Amino acid sequence: MANTTYQPRLQTKYRNEVVAALQKKFNYKSTMQVPRLTKICLNQGINGAVGDKKLVDIAVDEMTRIAGQKAIATLSKKDISNFKLRKHMPIGARVTLRGVNMYEFLDRLISVSLPRVRDFKGINEKAFDGRGNYTLGVTEQIIFPEIDIDKVTRISGMDITFVTTAPTNEEAYELLKELGMPFKNVKKDNQ
Repeated sequence: MANTTYQPRLQTKYRNEVVAALQKKFNYKSTMQVPRLTKICLNQGINGAVGDKKLVDIAVDEMTRIAGQKAIATLSKKDISNFKLRKHMPIGARVTLRGVNMYEFLDRLISVSLPRVRDFKGINEKAFDGRGNYTLGVTEQIIFPEIDIDKVTRISGMDITFVTTAPTNEEAYELLKELGMPFKNVKKDNQ
């Protein structure tokens, strides 16, 4: 059984600070109306996976290290002859994080990995989907400290999707901002 006394730092911050801040800003009548982060999905498509099956195994291993949870290979859904792709061939890796693992990953992403990006000036605030979800593209997996740069054979990126219960982009933006996501401040740049 899981240890119920441990709570990640960001989960505690959400309960103690973020809920109150969002409730004040959007005038929610109940704390249950306050948006929350439900899951973080990491997805990686592997270029050249059709020709070399080991690339998928390497990607699954790297994604497992990054997420702290076992990743699985994604399979193609149909045959595409131009790409020499057959149905059910492994072509990528993915993992979905919830609960403690989700908050731990988010904390590592915000405090360690994103500052390691070259020429980092913040993340784009225009990548919301209209339903309160945010997708962040990472171009190099070596920004994560779990990856040993000497053992990396090829640089590959991934998509990180933050799924929230927020009904609008504005509420999701405020939720992620309160949790510590380093968004670019576009309003100051335009003035």
